[in-house]
Amino acid sequence: MSKSTGALAQTVAALTCRARALGLTDTEWANRAGLWKETLSRLRSRETCDFETLRSLAHAVGARLGVLEMPAPDSTPDGHFPARVDREYEDRLLELCASGELDAARWASAGPRFFMAGLAVMLASARPHDRRGLLALAERLHPGAGEVAVFDRWLTRSPLRPTRFLSLLGARPAHAA
Repeated sequence: MSKSTGALAQTVAALTCRARALGLTDTEWANRAGLWKETLSRLRSRETCDFETLRSLAHAVGARLGVLEMPAPDSTPDGHFPARVDREYEDRLLELCASGELDAARWASAGPRFFMAGLAVMLASARPHDRRGLLALAERLHPGAGEVAVFDRWLTRSPLRPTRFLSLLGARPAHAA
């Protein structure tokens, strides 16, 4: 049986490193997770596994499973900006900005984190938006985004033109809470 080289194998390998750092053998780790040692052994050569099994193994070593964001396929090579901003995408961004929503996960799902952080900083500069809330959001998306040099870099490289975007946003009614 060949060893899995996919995401499951990478996850189990990362959890194994944590278990070893805690000084746990496979038997001790499996016991903490409420599993048989054989289950852990078989997992290393499988392509799939029950989520609860994986969650139990992670919990036993003080880790949590989560979803990592990957740069959108249509982003710049460095993953910082969308490759293009067409009218449809611009409209989705306008809708998000007009909503008053400050949830970092929602913003991060709308585009590359650096780009979205710069958008929040830009929006913070315009009235009547929640300046403090938007600057805090920008920091959650990309630490340091509110610094002048970082925002200047954003302004230089952004495919979004602030003057156009802010005027379009100003023409939109804000969503009621």
